[in-house]
Parts: sequence; C-alpha cells; structure tokens
Amino acid sequence: MNMNNEKVGRDGDTVKLLRECDSGIKMGVEAIDEVLPKVNDEGLSEMLRKSKYEHERLSAEVSKELDIHNDEGKSPNPALKGMSWLKTNAMYFADPSDSTVADLITDGCNMGVKSLSRYLNQYKSADRKSKNIAERLVNLELDLTEDVRAFL
Repeated sequence: MNMNNEKVGRDGDTVKLLRECDSGIKMGVEAIDEVLPKVNDEGLSEMLRKSKYEHERLSAEVSKELDIHNDEGKSPNPALKGMSWLKTNAMYFADPSDSTVADLITDGCNMGVKSLSRYLNQYKSADRKSKNIAERLVNLELDLTEDVRAFL
C-alpha cells in the first residue's frame, strides 16, 4: 500500500470512529435527558447532570475533529432511539424509582462501552486523537456506571 492509500485508510477510520463517538454521545445525552425529570434523589440527579455536561464537552471536541475532516457526524439510529425510549418508559411505568433509573443508565452505559470497544477494534487505523476521544468516552461511561451503582 502506498502512502496515499495509507492516509485515506487512516482518515476513513478516523472519521468512522468519530462518527460513532458522535452518535454514542448524542444517545447518551438523550438518555440522560429522558430520565432526569424522573429522578427523586438529588445525588443521583447531580451525577447525571455532571455526566451530561462531560458528554457535551466531549461532543464539542468530536464536532471540532469532524469539522477538520469536513464531516457532519452521525445521529443515533432512529429505531434504536425508539426502542430505548420504549424500554425507558415501560420499565419506569412498571417501577417508578431511582433504582429503575440507575438500572436503565447502567444498561445504556454498558451498551455504549461494548459498542465503542468494538469500534476501537474495528477502526484500528484511526488517528491517535480520535482513539483517545473514544477511550475517554468509554471511561466516562464506566465512571457513570460505577457512580449509579449505589442506586441500583
């Protein structure tokens, strides 16, 4: 493979990884927005607001990187969003508690970590900066999962 093909491969993987980060962050922020009004405990509410803020900061970084690559990013899959909304509301209707919120957030974070780990493995040629962003997003999800355990 010549140098031009290597650059195209690296740029392609970089953009693909950034798109997945973009989509995952949007999904995470939407999930937090969905459950925040349902939270009773101020400590849990503060954890979720803090995590949302950190997601939004990372989103700005992803957007900046995507702009450099002349890419608009990626919205979450509408079917996945719909299923998430349905699950959130069905579970909360069955048990309207902070424990249910913590359970939903944990499931969402676990799905995010799994997906991002898969994308990090799939897009091996992505540049170091985009891999770092993805790894930070994974850590943000892991931290939130750990934080909400006390509410399960």
